[in-house]
Amino acid sequence: MKKRLSLILCVMLVISLVGCSKPAKESEASNEAKKILNSSYDEILETAKGSTVNFYGYGGNEVMNKWFDSYVVPTMKEEYDITVKRVGMDIENIMNQMLSEKQVKNSKGKIDVVWINGENFKTAKDNELLFGPFVEKLPNYKKYIDTTSEDMITDFGTKVDGMEAPWGKAQFAVVVDTSKVKSEIVNTEDLKKVVEANPGKFTYPALPDFTASAFVRNVIYDIVGYENVANLPEDEKEVKKAIQPAIDYLNEIKPYLWKEGKTYPSTISQLDNMYSDGEVYFTMTYSPNTLLGRIDSGEFNKDTKVLEFDKGNISNTHFLAIPQNSQNQAGAMVLIDFLTSTDAQGAKTDTKNWGDSTVLDMDKVSSEDKKKFSETVKIEKSVPELKAGLVPIIEKIWTEEVLESEK
Repeated sequence: MKKRLSLILCVMLVISLVGCSKPAKESEASNEAKKILNSSYDEILETAKGSTVNFYGYGGNEVMNKWFDSYVVPTMKEEYDITVKRVGMDIENIMNQMLSEKQVKNSKGKIDVVWINGENFKTAKDNELLFGPFVEKLPNYKKYIDTTSEDMITDFGTKVDGMEAPWGKAQFAVVVDTSKVKSEIVNTEDLKKVVEANPGKFTYPALPDFTASAFVRNVIYDIVGYENVANLPEDEKEVKKAIQPAIDYLNEIKPYLWKEGKTYPSTISQLDNMYSDGEVYFTMTYSPNTLLGRIDSGEFNKDTKVLEFDKGNISNTHFLAIPQNSQNQAGAMVLIDFLTSTDAQGAKTDTKNWGDSTVLDMDKVSSEDKKKFSETVKIEKSVPELKAGLVPIIEKIWTEEVLESEK
């Protein structure tokens, strides 16, 4: 009996220890986060020294990847003794990983910095997946960012609240090979005529691909009007009613798409490859400046141009955040601060590096430092993004009404 009782007590003790271990680990991680947020930046630098930072983000832009690996990685090692490992991964997979780690209460996450914005940021923030607020700890953020600018402190209508730092600006554009398409295209009606006249030479990735989703929203803006969708409630029935003319348009051009619209490229990288190979006459981008680098490298031909819609092209800001369960929050902060420095921001505006637009307020940048920045391609008229909560609703409607439609 005594042996049996001892066995039961041992089992209960093990269960108790297992049950207590995760909250204990979570509490330890929480205390460490508070300690970092209460540290000075010099203390953060010292903590980060000799550590490794895992940077996760979209890896489909080879020009950007090369710049990051050949410039950011060695600079971080030389100047801060921090080893940076870049992991290219689609944001859907990154979000799934972060949500899964949260669900199983994994306090030792693999991701230290995540390249993020839009509905993914809203999901991360709403689910308490992020560390912070941390941006006020960053010297370059305080020195160069215009914290009164809406596109720096809101992300697709979601307040940033210091939980992510701006990294670059993006502007959506459809891209065309003007050696194959001579017609002027300034709106969706012009585009429709060209698509119908060149069957199989236009397509866009299946949603929820980030760039393709922007294309669908830009179609909605052009046909329905931004002012008629900007303040829609996050209600599928109301959204569907409002955007129906744009959904009809997408179904009307569907038979003239690549493979008659029966299938779509799975990613923007696939569409870029199809464009590069001449399989289609169009691709699309969220970063028009990158086209110059891709033309210089020979990936895209010299007749590549962006289309400017007369009602405007969608623009937004992309950000960097730190997961709550990052094992190196100090190192992550140092990397993000460097990426918002005049050196790094200037370097990435060069189209040979990336061509991404800066987030710095150039009025706050010295005359000498301004020399580090390259001229950028600017689309004259821009329109803002919708509230993040509307994006997945539109993507669902597109999936049901266009992708799965027999029209």
